[in-house]
Amino acid sequence: MVPDLLLCLSFGYAAALKTTCLSAQFRRPGDYIIGGLFPFGMDTVNLTARSEPTLVVCERVFVDGLIWALGMKFAIDQINNSTSLLPGVKLGYDMYDTCFEPVAALQPSLLFLTQNGTRGIGVLCNYTDYQPRVTAVIGPHKSDLCLVTAKLFSFFLIPQVSYGASSEKLSNTELYPSFYRTVPSDKNLVEAVVLLLKKFKWNWIATIGSDDEYGRGAQGLFLSIAGNHSICIAFEGLIPTDLADPEAQNQLEDTIRLINMTNVNIIVLFASSQPAQALLEHSIRMGLSKKVWIGTEAWMLSDLIASIPNIQTIGTVLGFIMKTGRVPGFQKYVQDRFCQESREFNHLMNSVMLDTHCKQCDHISLHDVSSMLSHSQIQPVYVAVYSVAYALHRALGCTHQACPKASIRSWQLLHFMNTLPFKVNGQSFRFDQSHGTNTGYKLIFWSWKNGTLTYLPVGDYEESLYINKSQIQFHTAYQKEPTSECFRHCKPGQFRQIKGFHLCCYDCTDCPENTFWSTKDSSTCTPCQEHQWSPVQSTQCYVRSERYLFWNEPLTIALLVLMSITISLTCLTAVLFLKNLETPLVQASGGKLNLFALFTLMLMCLSCCLYIGKPSNNLCMIQQIAYALCLNGCFSTFFIKSLEITLVTEFPHCAATFLYWVTQRRAWLLVALCLLTECLFCFCYVHLGPDYLVPDYKSLPTEVLLVCNTKSWFAFGLMHGYNGCLAFVCFLCTFMVQTPGKKYNIARGITFAILTYFITWIFFIAVFATLKTVLRSVTQIGTILTTSLGILVTYYIPKCYIILLKPDLNTVDYFQNSIKEEPEEDSNNKPDPSSPAPQ
Repeated sequence: MVPDLLLCLSFGYAAALKTTCLSAQFRRPGDYIIGGLFPFGMDTVNLTARSEPTLVVCERVFVDGLIWALGMKFAIDQINNSTSLLPGVKLGYDMYDTCFEPVAALQPSLLFLTQNGTRGIGVLCNYTDYQPRVTAVIGPHKSDLCLVTAKLFSFFLIPQVSYGASSEKLSNTELYPSFYRTVPSDKNLVEAVVLLLKKFKWNWIATIGSDDEYGRGAQGLFLSIAGNHSICIAFEGLIPTDLADPEAQNQLEDTIRLINMTNVNIIVLFASSQPAQALLEHSIRMGLSKKVWIGTEAWMLSDLIASIPNIQTIGTVLGFIMKTGRVPGFQKYVQDRFCQESREFNHLMNSVMLDTHCKQCDHISLHDVSSMLSHSQIQPVYVAVYSVAYALHRALGCTHQACPKASIRSWQLLHFMNTLPFKVNGQSFRFDQSHGTNTGYKLIFWSWKNGTLTYLPVGDYEESLYINKSQIQFHTAYQKEPTSECFRHCKPGQFRQIKGFHLCCYDCTDCPENTFWSTKDSSTCTPCQEHQWSPVQSTQCYVRSERYLFWNEPLTIALLVLMSITISLTCLTAVLFLKNLETPLVQASGGKLNLFALFTLMLMCLSCCLYIGKPSNNLCMIQQIAYALCLNGCFSTFFIKSLEITLVTEFPHCAATFLYWVTQRRAWLLVALCLLTECLFCFCYVHLGPDYLVPDYKSLPTEVLLVCNTKSWFAFGLMHGYNGCLAFVCFLCTFMVQTPGKKYNIARGITFAILTYFITWIFFIAVFATLKTVLRSVTQIGTILTTSLGILVTYYIPKCYIILLKPDLNTVDYFQNSIKEEPEEDSNNKPDPSSPAPQ
């Protein structure tokens, strides 16, 4: 797949690179060519609107990039004039502009990969003998660009030595085996920043990164390392790198506002120079109070930032820059030989390949460059060139007198770069296991005197951090060292709620319900045990009191009164029926079966007492069994009466045969059979899983609710469903039965009683399913009493009314044929009028 990609790229590079912004002085022929990638320009034009692979143009010259390129040129000229490093060998160079953009950096990178002496990239199965145009590559400066170019060069194993890319991702030698750098990785920088914060005991800070590989990577490392040192991040954010984006200004303003809201005094800024410049300009314009800005080399040494109007009002600026030595003779070299030999060497290069004219470079004077020479970091570029030269020295087998001009493949240099140290101006260098060098850092302080900025060294970091605090003059109120901490003493019952990402910054927050504050300065509240509770902001837990339906509650008393009334009505009805047992009304209603039904109703009312008081497993079981059996006793009498009505009305020809089994004493056998069946279902209920006591700790805030829970819904359904089936059969047998206007309709009373039962149960199920308090017991009691009262009112009370107030209707004539249908039925189907009413 990679060869195919390279083939496609080889066809496209020539068109893409026809006119590139290059300086003519940065090309020179030689026995071995070293490629260079430097940011001569910046601020690319219309990159986002680019719809065709046209030329990428930069608007402004980046003077630092030109100085770095001059540093490479100086190093190669020194090496070529040396009689010991590469005697008899001339190094050439070919440098190109990256514009700080990966798109621009890819163009010269493809050129470097072309086969030496040709215009194309060879597509081969084996690149061992492949000879690219360059022997090694110096640059580029930014991590974003290196992450793109390093993959290309690593495929060909061409040594690439960056003088500025610090991303920790580039330390992965498996992905980037031929990538090296002469600067420390961001991990070393972040460790230095963390130690600085700890030295000043600053643990409440904001961190901002530019939205590029450098900013995101450094900020991510900082967050992970700071967390291990109890440094709290009050705010973290990214600022845009594409300042032409319409949303960029809003993002910068939002960042400043959010920083202002956090009230932090320390801001750690990992950003490239342009995003950092935009952020600082906005902070000045929006009146951000003076802060301590901790910066890095990426923006601290920028002349553009130092020249921002009122930049001294931002506060105190501290930061780390790479510890580098001076390059002797470089300034004099630039002053003496600036732009000399550039044209003659340019003509010796292959001019067919690329036009090297750089319009912007033509407007740069020696004065423009000289003003930047004093603080521009040249040594990383200088050391990068020498690392390649020393590897070439060993690969060629040079002596102090001469070097054989042998054909050396780029990949052959890697072994020597990995293993052997080299010296530059008396200082020893060596690439570590991640192909980097760590020369340490200097701590720099922005010192302002009479409006002039001086980069004052106030400390250094290698394996430990040293700070000369006496040289740091903080530009804050009263010129005192600022504090940035967030510790508070919480009240008893409050815990530390973290404000940032780590434990040192917090708000004091009340412990919520059912938790308590257990130890001093605790960062969490301890949950109470299940059987305990606590109020808000508590220092201890309390035992939950038990909650159930107490005997002395007003609601309980009201229910007991209602139960007493229901039982009294039931007993009075039974006494009245007993005294009038032989009257036509009582006989037509069922005779002695009525007394049994009223007795079971009374027992069912008394079962309400089982729901009052502290429940237990036995009580939970007995509650359901008592209700089911008592209700079954009542419904069994209705069932017998309903069968009698059905036989007389629907099957008159068979009535004489079967009425014998539903009247008189044999009716008691059917009652006993119904009760026996219900007892069988109750046994299944007890065997499969009766209701059991469950403590409910969730429904009430301070109490434990004791409730009966159903274990087997199947057994529960069988037991109560049987009564429902009996009721439904009674309803079907009676709801269509009518009588002549002057006769009593026994069936109507059964129908209304059953309807009362069904309606009560519908409401009971709907209400019971939504309640989680003692009202569940109240609902069960209310259901029992409503059912009992419904049966009394609809079936028995009307008969009591006739017995007491209408005794003239309690006659055989009024209750004869009281269950007969309308006269439109065939008269032959009607029983003899002289026959007695069914019993």
